[in-house]
Amino acid sequence: MSTSRCPKCKCKNAENYKFCSQCGEKNVEMPTMTSYNFVVMGPGGVGKSAIVIRYISGKFESKYDPTIEDRYQKIIDYEGAPCKLEILDTAGQETFSAMREMYMKNGEAFALIYSITSLGSLQELAAIHDGIRKFRPNTEIPIILVGNKCDIEKKRKVTSMDAKLVAREFRCPFIETSAKMNINIEQIFHTLIEQFWDIKGRPKKSKNNSKDGGCVVF
Repeated sequence: MSTSRCPKCKCKNAENYKFCSQCGEKNVEMPTMTSYNFVVMGPGGVGKSAIVIRYISGKFESKYDPTIEDRYQKIIDYEGAPCKLEILDTAGQETFSAMREMYMKNGEAFALIYSITSLGSLQELAAIHDGIRKFRPNTEIPIILVGNKCDIEKKRKVTSMDAKLVAREFRCPFIETSAKMNINIEQIFHTLIEQFWDIKGRPKKSKNNSKDGGCVVF
């Protein structure tokens, strides 16, 4: 582990120390970890949980088990900035419409998921997007449109052009993914982080200036 000297007593400390081990001086150069609260929304069966689990654990969950609400946490270093991601995986069924309204009111950023094998799943996102804008009319909100299951090309019902037109209406980026094949999963959350930075400013980088990856969007 590399070391640096405390600016007050000149004692050698680990590079990412919070307080000097000798004099207790705070390391003002150490970047503060920023929290990001993401909400994953969309109709049932489009692969919302599969996307989140793939991102959190690197595993693909093939069994479909309708979600009521699951919360996940992941800490990453993206573009040299420490980030704490709080990800809420939501229900897709209309029976949980009251909960859906709560997510729209309180969410900080949204990944709107549809399946490329179902045109109806894309069309259903319009109501969700309209709800977000209804409850947050004067707030700039990070949003990304995500077409999942791009590995099932033979069953495609939604073209990329169809989705691009919807993304244009939503005024948000669009990306196609596959939770099964781990295609563009990280880019969903990286894109939302970058939208946060565009709105609120980029946080201070850590000294190691590590890079977690870039974004590929349409």
